[in-house]
Amino acid sequence: YARFEEDNRDFERARSVFERALEVDVRNPELWLRYAELEIRNEFVNRARNVLDRAVQLLPRVDFLWYKYVYMEEMVGDIPKCRTVFDRWMEWMPDDNAWMSYARFEGRCGQWDQARSIMRRYANEYPSSRSFLRFAKWAEFEAKDPDLARTVFESALVELEPEESHQARVFARFAAFEERQGEYERARVIYKHAIKLLKLGQDQTQVAGEGEDEVPKWELEKRDELYKAYIAFEKKRGDQSGIEDIVIAAQRKEYEKRVTADPTDYDAWFEYAKMEQDNENSNQSSQNRSSGKVRDIYERAIANVPPSQDKQHWKRYIFLWIYYALYEELQCHDLFRASKIYDACLEVIPHSKFSFAKIWINAAKLHIRRKDLVSARKLLGKAIGMCGKERIFTDYIALELALGEVDRCRSLYNNYLKAMPHNCRAWSKYAELENSVGETERCRAIYELAVSQTALDMPEMLWKHYIDFEIEEGEGEKARKLYERLLEKTGHVKVWISFAQFEGSEAGKGIEAARDIFQRAHDQLKEAGMKEERVLLLDAWRVFEKSSGDAQSLAKVDAMLPRRVKRKRMRTDEDGAELGWEEYFDYTFPDDQDNATNTKILEMAAKWKQAQMEEDSSSDEDDD
Repeated sequence: YARFEEDNRDFERARSVFERALEVDVRNPELWLRYAELEIRNEFVNRARNVLDRAVQLLPRVDFLWYKYVYMEEMVGDIPKCRTVFDRWMEWMPDDNAWMSYARFEGRCGQWDQARSIMRRYANEYPSSRSFLRFAKWAEFEAKDPDLARTVFESALVELEPEESHQARVFARFAAFEERQGEYERARVIYKHAIKLLKLGQDQTQVAGEGEDEVPKWELEKRDELYKAYIAFEKKRGDQSGIEDIVIAAQRKEYEKRVTADPTDYDAWFEYAKMEQDNENSNQSSQNRSSGKVRDIYERAIANVPPSQDKQHWKRYIFLWIYYALYEELQCHDLFRASKIYDACLEVIPHSKFSFAKIWINAAKLHIRRKDLVSARKLLGKAIGMCGKERIFTDYIALELALGEVDRCRSLYNNYLKAMPHNCRAWSKYAELENSVGETERCRAIYELAVSQTALDMPEMLWKHYIDFEIEEGEGEKARKLYERLLEKTGHVKVWISFAQFEGSEAGKGIEAARDIFQRAHDQLKEAGMKEERVLLLDAWRVFEKSSGDAQSLAKVDAMLPRRVKRKRMRTDEDGAELGWEEYFDYTFPDDQDNATNTKILEMAAKWKQAQMEEDSSSDEDDD
């Protein structure tokens, strides 16, 4: 309403609207702000001053009214009036931002002495670490007075209460300030004083045991950050000895204690070596000395051979050798030394009881990176003889295949299959290799030899690959014979479904042949009493008829679908004892219902005859 009157340039009516609104809700600060903005927008400065003066007298704790008041006075250039408003505001002890606004106002006016006086008054009114830190920050970045900032930091450490002055953030800000000013020695003294006073770098349980009050979680996090800042400072500004004395020495002592107590604690060796490597990476100037330390740790670690011949105990130990070799190769760029490490590891492993394929493979790949292909082949050949794991064969074959050595790949596959004739994956990969080089007959011969094996781990995969190969070659008749041979070995429903789908495809004889296969499968499964397999077959048949058949053929298949019924049966344990009745779902097929009905009639007739015989026998006894 007031804005409408303002748009019509009727300011008296607009003021009347605001005054009436204030009579209803005089303590609404939003109304006072809108009222003042009306007067400011239309350049009625005195009226706006009167409105804001009334507002802050009535609502002195609403900060945005004061902010609006001082902003208006500064914009109109009435500096003394603005300062008077700030003084009136400060009498109400507002929050930190109000004091900072007052000091910044004096800074904009060039009255830096007055601004410093205001900040001192603020720190005295609020004697806390927060106020002193804000005062120091203002002095450094806004007043450009490093001496004042240093004085404020020193006063915070001396004048504040211990719970305020002993906060980690006070030391962190003070040390960071001295570092920015180039006073590195002063910063180091502050850090060391904080470490001694707050017991940084020690176990908190020990600190609490010495009588210090419980430290809040947020303060513990700040102390950790302060300790990390000191470490970073020493890394940038200190020397090597200073860093090691504070950080590395304590960690070394802890790790040495762990590995001395249990030399086979390989996790401790891993962490110990990792710490020294990180220390080496951060101190490139002392790389030779650090490298000697890392090597010494690895040498001491690998000397602790597991006491038992159980492979489970060797799994962690082997990774010490691997990490050692990787360190020499990647960090020290000494491939020859890394190769010697792998050779020494292979001598330690008791290959007569167990071996590790990863060691053989990593050693061979290192020879390849050294461009020593002959040594890599010799090592992998030795690995086949001493280890003979599948991964060695696959990696060796992948190497030779990458080099284009097909004859070597064939020789390796022959050895592979001699060692593992049951491995269907190996047979399939061998056949795929021959197919990829255009040797179709060799590929077919390999598949034939594979399916003739007496024991296979995944025969279904092998037969599938063989059939898919014949289909890809366009040999539909051969694929059909393979299906027939497979059905002689197994009558699995998925084989029947795959056979029927093949006949219904472009490579098969057509839809009628596919229906014949489905019918054959259904008859055999029905004869074997395999109800769930019949359901799967009929579902697949129905999908086939939907996509390739007509409505009549689909209706025929739908008529063959079973009905799902719930039955009860007695549960028994392994000894044949009855455990109670349980419910289960069974399938009733339409073509089985007639037989079931006849059987039920015969059962009822047998019961009736038995009842008649019992009645006759009871009547004879009565006559006697």
